[in-house]
Amino acid sequence: MTTTEAPELTGSNTEGKHLGLALAVIAGAQLMIILDATIVNVALPTIHHALKFSADNLEWLITAYSLTFGGLLLFGGRTGDLFGKRRMFMIGIAIFAVSSLLGGFATTDIWLIITRACQGVGGAIAAPTALSLIATNFPEGPLRNRAMGVYAAMAGAGGAAGLLLGGMLVDWVSWRWIFFVNVPIAAVILILAPRALNESSTTSGKLDVPGAVSATGGMLALVYGLSNVAGHSWTAPSTLISLVLAGVLLLAFVLIETRTAEALMPLHIFANRNRSGVYAMMLCIGTAMFSMFFFLTQFLQNVLGWSALKTGFGFLPMTLGIIAAAILASRLIGRIGIRIPLLVGPAAAVVGIELLTRLTIHSGYGTIVVPLLIVSLGMGLSFVPLTLTAVSGVQPNEAGLASALLNTTQQVGGALGLAILSTIAIDAYKSKILNVTKLTHGVVSSQAANIATTHGYTTAFQVAAFIALAGLLISAIVIRAPKQLVTEPTLVNAGV
Repeated sequence: MTTTEAPELTGSNTEGKHLGLALAVIAGAQLMIILDATIVNVALPTIHHALKFSADNLEWLITAYSLTFGGLLLFGGRTGDLFGKRRMFMIGIAIFAVSSLLGGFATTDIWLIITRACQGVGGAIAAPTALSLIATNFPEGPLRNRAMGVYAAMAGAGGAAGLLLGGMLVDWVSWRWIFFVNVPIAAVILILAPRALNESSTTSGKLDVPGAVSATGGMLALVYGLSNVAGHSWTAPSTLISLVLAGVLLLAFVLIETRTAEALMPLHIFANRNRSGVYAMMLCIGTAMFSMFFFLTQFLQNVLGWSALKTGFGFLPMTLGIIAAAILASRLIGRIGIRIPLLVGPAAAVVGIELLTRLTIHSGYGTIVVPLLIVSLGMGLSFVPLTLTAVSGVQPNEAGLASALLNTTQQVGGALGLAILSTIAIDAYKSKILNVTKLTHGVVSSQAANIATTHGYTTAFQVAAFIALAGLLISAIVIRAPKQLVTEPTLVNAGV
């Protein structure tokens, strides 16, 4: 195990910059961006009726955000390296705020879907630069570890907090306020950012626009093709065309990256075994967790008949659990390293999701909150070591790339997971309802429909549990880490 001298951090905090305020700005931005990935979930039934969404278009309120967010994160991280992380962070927040404002005024389904996609663009610029600003403003060691802990808590809790806040706004005010609420928060962040954050040094080069277009377009075509299976079939022309186009564009992306001097995603970033391992783990976690939020929210409202507000409060224990577990992980890593949290965390996620496969139409909150708490423990314990490992040892000019890839795998996993598991859930529902109607001579009662719907959701949970298990296996087989996590600034290549 060898160590090398770390390059001097550029743009670290100097006199007049406040670490506490800097962390508040970064964490606030991250919470707002991640929160918006799920805040729409609890408002879907209300928006569906208000804007007369079709069943097919409704899903795109989630996927339009995830796809542009995940697809452009690499591009957004690169802009921070080239033009300054603080500058691009502020531009991303501004785009996010304007898109949110326009979304709140939407009068048609297409209008709202487009603004959701634009929100994803702003988030794709702001999120990776927010994470890399921690490396820019906090010296490596205990201060950075604690900052990462707070950041990870915001990233992990944002999904569940979005469900709570979304329920409150929908029931107490209007669904439009799930978008309007971002505007004043973004305004405060934009005012404080120049005062709290140091600007980073920049690198020379140019943006890999062909890479960004081919990657985003490829993932868009892939998710559309997978989603199209539910309403059509695997052999439908629209499905085949989308999947073939996805394959062509994603292959083109790989070829572009191998032949471009200013590649958006230099393949050598995957040379580090641990870093590649955590990216694969985050892909699995994103797939399982995004789908769990979506289906469990639908179960609570569509089957159990909960209101948006009650649904949001139902997820509150999960929010608190993620925050507590992330803080605990940030404190323990300096003593026990990353190995144990990266095993215990995914294992807890597997157990929690597996328990959700036992839900029935008669399930009470007790059978729901226990799995939620177990999953929250797994998420909180996982996010901190995953984040630290992803950015550990990278050169300053690639900090944006490393952090963007971590966020990309989470968002892409979420979009792909929602497309795949939605198709599985719909197929399971159709199979179950067919069996039920055979016994009732074609008559479908509300109870029978709920039973079939629940069967679809629990089938999706079972597949999500298998995907989470794959993440655990990756951690056990791929990740190699010392017993003690090295946090001294001069020890950056100690196998982490």
